[in-house]
Amino acid sequence: MTSKTLTRADITEKLHQEFGLSRQDCAGLVERTLELVVAAMERGEIVKLSGFGVFQVRAKRERMGRNPKTGTPAKIAPRRVIGFRGSQVLKARIDRALDK
Repeated sequence: MTSKTLTRADITEKLHQEFGLSRQDCAGLVERTLELVVAAMERGEIVKLSGFGVFQVRAKRERMGRNPKTGTPAKIAPRRVIGFRGSQVLKARIDRALDK
């Protein structure tokens, strides 16, 4: 399995090649799409992309943890984390791709 990273620029270039729009227009579409997702999550909404997955912000409570270096107990402050849960369709496609 290769370890390549897909970037915004890669997505923009693929849209440009596939649809023939200008690179600037494609970059704007990518940026606007991502901005819509982020804005929805800022409002506490769940972002559900059918056939892809669900992005959700979750609140984590304060808890006790340990400093891994010293082993001493330490409080971990409450925080919010972003979670992603892939759809069954996405999981199946990835499984098929990895089986090849």
